[in-house]
Amino acid sequence: MKKLVLALPLMALTAGCVELGMAPQDTTPEMLASWDTAVASVGCSLVSEVDYLPVELQTGLPREKVIEIAQYKVAKGEAVSLDNGGVRSVIGTCTPPAEPAAAPAVQS
Repeated sequence: MKKLVLALPLMALTAGCVELGMAPQDTTPEMLASWDTAVASVGCSLVSEVDYLPVELQTGLPREKVIEIAQYKVAKGEAVSLDNGGVRSVIGTCTPPAEPAAAPAVQS
């Protein structure tokens, strides 16, 4: 029980850092770049086991760290939450195409 009580403040601290836009504890710039590359390789979205497993294998990160980075990316605006509970990267090769500009009205 002591271990659980000691872990709760640490989990809250990590969640607070993500909310403030700070990288999760023990996360390097290389991990963030590896996450971006791996998520792009699975179609830019993390939704189900089919998406998470290849990202975990490519990055060497455990599921918890992949999720922490996803939360961080959402807080930074580099990813968006999906209605189905997943996350979609919106940077690099995952940047959504720009909306075409509306054609000006032709006056006669």
